[in-house]
Amino acid sequence: MKKKRLSLLITFLITILVLSACGNSKNDNKDEESNENDLLDTEEVSAESDVDSELEEEEKQKEETVNSSADFSELISYMAETTEGTTKVLYENNEQQVHEMEDITVTLDGYTLVELTDFHTDFQIPFRDQTDGGVLITKYTVQNNSDADVHYMPELGMTVSYDGQEIFHRNNHALLPKEEQLATKLDHANDYLLPAGETVTGYAAYSFGQTHLDTILEMSALDIEVPTPQADMDDYSSTIGEEGRFNIALNDNGAEQIASNSKFYEDKVTFDNMGEKKMLHEKSEIGDTQELGDATVTLVGYQFTEFTPNADEAPRFSSFQNGIVLLTAKFEVDNKGDENIDLYGMISKLTVNDGAQYMLCEGMLLKLGIEQVVAPGEQGELLQVFTLDQEQYEKIWKDKSFEIEVGPLKNEDSKDISKGKRVTFTLPK
Repeated sequence: MKKKRLSLLITFLITILVLSACGNSKNDNKDEESNENDLLDTEEVSAESDVDSELEEEEKQKEETVNSSADFSELISYMAETTEGTTKVLYENNEQQVHEMEDITVTLDGYTLVELTDFHTDFQIPFRDQTDGGVLITKYTVQNNSDADVHYMPELGMTVSYDGQEIFHRNNHALLPKEEQLATKLDHANDYLLPAGETVTGYAAYSFGQTHLDTILEMSALDIEVPTPQADMDDYSSTIGEEGRFNIALNDNGAEQIASNSKFYEDKVTFDNMGEKKMLHEKSEIGDTQELGDATVTLVGYQFTEFTPNADEAPRFSSFQNGIVLLTAKFEVDNKGDENIDLYGMISKLTVNDGAQYMLCEGMLLKLGIEQVVAPGEQGELLQVFTLDQEQYEKIWKDKSFEIEVGPLKNEDSKDISKGKRVTFTLPK
């Protein structure tokens, strides 16, 4: 009997141990399943988090894009409310244009041309006493990348000729919030100071009465003049770099015109958008180099273009009854001497019809106000422009030789520094 009881007790204990082991195995499986589920949940949360981050970034980019394009919309709304006028966007362009003046950079970030009509008479004077017209709103960024402070007067404006009368359009302070205007951020109160390493962004608004608006829309394009900064506020000779231009298309025709002009040498005709050029014949990378005094002069290339002046410039060319052909020759001057060379004082002569006729370079078609001094050890670009009668060019001259005589060299005091010597280049066909 005792042996039977002992056997039953042992069997009971073994059963309990087996059941306990099975229970632990199930619990272990549950724990493993739980850990795997937790890991999957974590991965799903991480993936969802990444998606959310991407969506947030996309939304942020969309918002930034909307805000960027909405800059002008807010300003237009302000202008409409302030003037009690009605606005309509005629043309908009957000392509950047950059002009560098050594370490100072001025950028046109974008612009919009807005029709502004039926506005309050309090605002009519800058619109030539009209209460209908248009406004060109521009956004600029001025950056000082140098390690010295500079002074920059933001007199970015445009000169437009209306029936022979030239008018300079500058910022109309009354149309935009003052705190948004570049002319407020850089003004006489702070001596137009732009500290080293700093950047300023602001807007400008240019007014056109209805009569002038009609004229510029017919012209299709304008140029905004970019002035130079000064190292010293009180020293006008301390300018940095050279002035520049921003091309403003006012419609699709203007955009095509600007794109077409980009292939031409930048003489005054191209620089000031004086009319339409059509390429007749050109040659580049000529590389004909000759010694002149303590410098070398290289003929880089030339362009013959058919030129049709616009209505405002036509009176200047009234003596050309049979059409106009322009010859623009591009030279490079390498100063190997110890004196500055003033390229603006250079004289050139074009001989045509196998030497039977000649003409001098047209000074009025050279860019004025552009510093063209080449210091010792430096190189400079020289453009020379000649105006030809189109009929004679087509019938007599174009198949014969063209020779350009350049020199003598002069310094900044207009003193001859090449002893009267000149060099002659024959234009290769």
